[in-house]
Amino acid sequence: MAPITTSREEFDEIPTVVGIFSAFGLVFTVSLFAWICCQRKSSKSNKTPPYKFVHVLKGVDIYPENLNSKKKFGADDKNEVKNKPAVPKNSLHLDLEKRDLNGNFPKTNLKPGSPSDLENATPKLFLEGEKESVSPESLKSSTSLTSEEKQEKLGTLFFSLEYNFERKAFVVNIKEARGLPAMDEQSMTSDPYIKMTILPEKKHKVKTRVLRKTLDPAFDETFTFYGIPYTQIQELALHFTILSFDRFSRDDIIGEVLIPLSGIELSEGKMLMNREIIKRNVRKSSGRGELLISLCYQSTTNTLTVVVLKARHLPKSDVSGLSDPYVKVNLYHAKKRISKKKTHVKKCTPNAVFNELFVFDIPCEGLEDISVEFLVLDSERGSRNEVIGQLVLSAAAEGTGGEHWKEICDYPRRQIAKWHVLCDG
Repeated sequence: MAPITTSREEFDEIPTVVGIFSAFGLVFTVSLFAWICCQRKSSKSNKTPPYKFVHVLKGVDIYPENLNSKKKFGADDKNEVKNKPAVPKNSLHLDLEKRDLNGNFPKTNLKPGSPSDLENATPKLFLEGEKESVSPESLKSSTSLTSEEKQEKLGTLFFSLEYNFERKAFVVNIKEARGLPAMDEQSMTSDPYIKMTILPEKKHKVKTRVLRKTLDPAFDETFTFYGIPYTQIQELALHFTILSFDRFSRDDIIGEVLIPLSGIELSEGKMLMNREIIKRNVRKSSGRGELLISLCYQSTTNTLTVVVLKARHLPKSDVSGLSDPYVKVNLYHAKKRISKKKTHVKKCTPNAVFNELFVFDIPCEGLEDISVEFLVLDSERGSRNEVIGQLVLSAAAEGTGGEHWKEICDYPRRQIAKWHVLCDG
């Protein structure tokens, strides 16, 4: 057989033919794609209705006759509302011109006493009606409450008592408090915590953690006191003080609860109890006690010597027994505190003897802009100390405070001592 031979020219013609067919195929594909796009665009422009519906209401006519783009996006349509014919009350026709951007229809104003309006009321209105369904008599009685009666409601404290005979331990569980008043007027809430003391000896003092921004704090904290015989329980009393924490000033006292343990039988097991929180007994100014202070102004060295000598007739710390007093001395220049000192604590006494001397450097000539503040406080372990009384000595002070100040200015380098009545802190 003769060998099959192909010329070089035939091999060169094959790529040319393939390229021609590929070009025709590409042109055909592009033309077909352009034709399809044109058909889709024309069909989309003729599509009716030209609206986008958020939802479809079955059996309700939701196709208005005329709707332009402005009306779709909530434009003002007061003029067309006037020109529209009146629609019967029982008709279910809803006009899309009155829809908002979310496709919702506006609520209609209901007339009181109309049965048809009550049927068309929304669930929100019914919920509001249930919430405010109060009889006129109860409204009158609630509005007739005086502000004093409202302030007396300080909430309820829930706790439990138990005695563990095996360990000879007295167990107190502070569970929660409900309905506390708001001590912060801005946030209308409180940051409550509770201090508890076992009376009459005040040896056991504990407190709970602070719970932020709540009027119904759930503490659920257990305190166990060991070494208390069961026979001694009847002689004790529990004193709860409910406070609201304040970062920038003295903590606010909400109220207190006093529980005498006489008559409470703990041999049968844990006892759940609750008591109403009552207003704390505030001492009167006349019963704050007195403080003996000695002052001496050295004009040559421009110093002021302050000696805290004695305190007498200090009041008891409410129902908690005797106070543990100490004195804090603050020196002010132009109403700005520039120095502070304090005495040692004297335990369980209404007549404390301090005899402690403090020397203050005066930053200006004379004592016209200088004032000295004395705070007598009751030392509370583990918490902020309560102010028993206050005394301010200055040129602007009234009574014995102003007289004492005038004497040390008139007679420098002389030690002058006076008794002063303490005021509210």
